[in-house]
Amino acid sequence: MLFSDIEGSTLLLTRLGPTYVDVLDSHRRILRGVWAATGGTEVGTEGDSFFVVFPTATDALEAAAEGQRRLEDHHWPGGERLRVRMGIHTGSPGVHDGDYWGMDVHRAARISSAANGGQVVISAATGDLAELPDGVSLRDLGTHHLKDIHEPEHLYQLTVAGLQEEFPPLRTLGTPTSLPATATPLLGREPDLARLTEMLCTPDNRLVTLTGPGGSGKTRLAISAAAQLKTSFPDGVYFVPLAAEVSEEVMWTSIAEVLDLGARERTPAGLLNHLARHALLLVLDNLEQLEGAAKVVAQILEAAPRVAVIATSRRPLGLIAERQHPVTPLTLPDDLTLAAAQSSGAVQLFVQRAQAVQPRFTLTTDNVDDVVAICRRLDGLPLAIELCATRVRLLSPKALLDRIDQSLDIVSPSSVTPERQRTLRDTIAWSYHLLTPVRRRVFRQLAVFSGGADLDAVATVACTPQEDPLDIVAELIDASLVTMSEGPDGGPRIALLETISQYADDELRAVGEAEAARGAHAAYYAAVAEKLLAMREESTHVTALELAETELDNFRAALGWAVPPNDNATGDLATGLRLCAALGWVWVLGGYFAEGRRWHELVVARAGAEPSPDLVACLRGLGNLLVMQGETARAEELATRSLKLAEALDDHAGIALALSLLGTVQLQLGALETARDSLGEALDRLRLLDDKRQLARVLGNLGGVEEELGRLDRAETMMMEARELFEDLGDVHEAAVQGQNLAYLLVVAGRVDEASKLARGLVDTVVTLGSPSLLMAFANTAMNILIRQGEPARAARLFGAEEAMRDRLEMPNPYLDEELEEALELISGVMSREDWERHRQEGRQARVEELIAQFPPAAS
Repeated sequence: MLFSDIEGSTLLLTRLGPTYVDVLDSHRRILRGVWAATGGTEVGTEGDSFFVVFPTATDALEAAAEGQRRLEDHHWPGGERLRVRMGIHTGSPGVHDGDYWGMDVHRAARISSAANGGQVVISAATGDLAELPDGVSLRDLGTHHLKDIHEPEHLYQLTVAGLQEEFPPLRTLGTPTSLPATATPLLGREPDLARLTEMLCTPDNRLVTLTGPGGSGKTRLAISAAAQLKTSFPDGVYFVPLAAEVSEEVMWTSIAEVLDLGARERTPAGLLNHLARHALLLVLDNLEQLEGAAKVVAQILEAAPRVAVIATSRRPLGLIAERQHPVTPLTLPDDLTLAAAQSSGAVQLFVQRAQAVQPRFTLTTDNVDDVVAICRRLDGLPLAIELCATRVRLLSPKALLDRIDQSLDIVSPSSVTPERQRTLRDTIAWSYHLLTPVRRRVFRQLAVFSGGADLDAVATVACTPQEDPLDIVAELIDASLVTMSEGPDGGPRIALLETISQYADDELRAVGEAEAARGAHAAYYAAVAEKLLAMREESTHVTALELAETELDNFRAALGWAVPPNDNATGDLATGLRLCAALGWVWVLGGYFAEGRRWHELVVARAGAEPSPDLVACLRGLGNLLVMQGETARAEELATRSLKLAEALDDHAGIALALSLLGTVQLQLGALETARDSLGEALDRLRLLDDKRQLARVLGNLGGVEEELGRLDRAETMMMEARELFEDLGDVHEAAVQGQNLAYLLVVAGRVDEASKLARGLVDTVVTLGSPSLLMAFANTAMNILIRQGEPARAARLFGAEEAMRDRLEMPNPYLDEELEEALELISGVMSREDWERHRQEGRQARVEELIAQFPPAAS
């Protein structure tokens, strides 16, 4: 499929006036002549755009190349150059009333939109299938994100000999990098940059660790080095901030999130599988507090031979492959002359930051002695210099030096604190003590946040009702003690640099405010979690999940305080139960199965037997995770316990939901009549409670029981009612779940054509939602349809893809053996078992989403 249009057509119309009509006619005549000569079929034309399909990928490439040649050779009015961009993708779109539809069509259109005028951009699928025409080559453009398409796309440029080869970056949602933007130039680090780029351009050096004290500029240097290496890594460079993380498990998921992997790949195996297929650079920032960081890096290097790593840490990782690069303080002048000072990296940084707050500030013979003395007293540490220089707005360099002399007399009592850390601590203390008592209190309490916070959180946790958090935060930003960025909702998000956060935390403990502040933090985020749960129940799944993932580090910190690993720590079990009860859906929809189970296990173990609605919900959440991981016996035990506690509390909703979980477990165990009784009772109770959403879920589960009992008409009625209820509620996710269940039922009933029609209508929704459990269930349904419609090879690939996805997520299929036996029976006489197995193994290497997007059979 080829899409094309004229870049800048509106401006061209403005310049040419009525002559533009002649240009448009010539453009159409030239390209239609090419389409006809290369076997293209024109599907649609609107204004200056074309949508053309070709029998083969090779034909499409020949058409694009020849089209660009003829457009370049044509003499256009007014000496203009017509710049036509083209995008090509190969797939299996659906056809309806002579028109093409489906994700492949959207993908081709988005690829065209990403191109520049005169440029031809193609997908990896097209590049793999096409034979390149003479005089044509491909240039790897790396991985890009296209609008409204969940998974990144690997793109290539079709380069035609004699035509333009260099173009601006593609117009995608993100280039294949995630480096933070830097507002000012890096000063005094030219030798470091040269050495780092040299090391990482050597194939044998795939791990370089920047070591040094806090505030020495490791992160900034790593970002600048990575920016210079962009062209050396075709799949991009990615910055992974890890200062807020403390466990190996979260490190894996943090890297996967930065790479924008789907929920199903946020496991070590899924991430390693992704990295093994790419050539990219990872910047792993702040590893010293992460237990197991060396193990994670070692596994990445072993599994992904084309991946390199820049790590920043206050201590080396200790790996054989590691090359260390100590980040020393900025250079200080050898003497007090103006020329020597101006060549010093430390002085350059001081002057740069001073001029940012006081534009008239200059380095002169009158102040050079004081400025050099300040930089020397701060040991040339960038963060200390930046904090100090901002006070030039209030104090002269001489007054600053006097102030530093007083502050630096206070030495850390810790005998193990590095010397430079002591100096930096004193510098932060100096800035801290310039604040008013109210500002100091708020600053201290910001230490409880992990991964940043919005203004509402700052106001609730760190401020009194009478205080304006925005005014206070603005002053703290002016003091270079906090940073502000834009959150996912467009509002400001406040954060502390890690070193400054450590200082604030020490002060918080010293004044005896730590427990109260962490309690307020945990209570606030328990309320946030409950609010997001309500949003999810109101069907805004995507928005709720995005907001929840923004606050994951705060949820982790709140849980870690509320239910600490150390039994002797205080914590607050009630808050821990609230968090656990409200966050169960986040772990499931976000793909954080192992972490979610770990928190549930910890909270449930601490809770004991004291009944509470939150414990009832936590038991259900843990039971649900166990069902998804195939541990049905223990899930039944937890569902029963949840039911008994709900009954003791006379919690009618809790009873109904526990019965629903119990019935689901009993269905998995094959106790069909018992499952029907449990679900039936849950249904009756939910009707009385008028809870339509939960009622619809139970109806769908009860339909599954009726299906297993062979009562297909009753099952269909229940599933249709469930689907209609969810559609009335506007719940797209759950409506899709019930739709796919209904499609599978139609397969079981032998109504394959009806099942296929229903499933085709769900493809885009299922792929867009990206829910792991829904994707796997739909893959199974599509496989069953394909195998019955004479497409055994595609069915086998879907079978393998679903199987591999379940392995990655540790979510076994309890019906695997019988499904495999049924599939082999259906292909008997059509395909050999060996061929089935070959296609099945091919599918294990594919993404479920890609195969689902191609679901409509080729003959349809």
